[in-house]
Amino acid sequence: MTGYGRGEAARDGLKITVEISSVNRKQTDITVLLPRELELLEPRVRDEINRSIARGRLTVRVALHAADGKTAGQVRVNAALAKAYAEEYRRLAKKLKLADTVSLELLARSPGVLQTAEEVTDPEEFWGVMHQALQKSLATLLKMRQREGAHLTHDLKARMNVIREAVARIREQAPKVAERYREQLRERIKAAGLETPPPDDERLLKEVVYFADRSDISEELTRLESHFKQFEDCVKSKEPVGRTLDFLSQEMNREINTVGSKANDSLISREVVTIKAELERFREQVQNVE
Repeated sequence: MTGYGRGEAARDGLKITVEISSVNRKQTDITVLLPRELELLEPRVRDEINRSIARGRLTVRVALHAADGKTAGQVRVNAALAKAYAEEYRRLAKKLKLADTVSLELLARSPGVLQTAEEVTDPEEFWGVMHQALQKSLATLLKMRQREGAHLTHDLKARMNVIREAVARIREQAPKVAERYREQLRERIKAAGLETPPPDDERLLKEVVYFADRSDISEELTRLESHFKQFEDCVKSKEPVGRTLDFLSQEMNREINTVGSKANDSLISREVVTIKAELERFREQVQNVE
């Protein structure tokens, strides 16, 4: 499900901001964007998110900057490293027979000579404050996802009601199919100019029984009712049910395909088309459910 959350926390003049955005995805896919100084904390960030979210594509952005009212440019000079650079530059100039032009600007631009406070911070010491910001961000994100979940639940219930009503009509029509087939057989015999057998004719009854056995859909309808009950259980559950609902939609589709192939009745066939169309929309929505 989609959502966005933002959280902040501060310590020792530095502020950490965590932003999390999520979009729909079947599996869990987490991208964590951290400042270089805090990259060692990425596994902890992932673990915290996985405890709260089971499905979706999430992007986590963490920023480290000076807290309000503090000096942003807390800079330290690594004099020993600058001296080493100067010696190496002079040695290289001598080797290449170039003029010795080691300047302060050149040394300042050398990697590691100028270090901000963020660069020398121990990442582990900042996990506590990052955890606070992360939890605030997750709380906001989860509230947004819960609101979307409520709308999805309403939509899925409405679609399931359409399916259940269609199945009820199929169940009502199913017992009439064999009787209609018997009447059709008698009409065909009559149309062929043959003597019309009585309704209790043994050969006619055998043919009708054979047809009824081939077109019996009672097992499929019973399994569909079981799937409806599982859907109700999922709606009541507080656990992630997206994958379960996806599986249920596939199973219902399989059962209704069997009903359509066995029923041999125009009314049932129309209901099967209605159910398959609604199941397709149902399954599309289920992809958004955690």
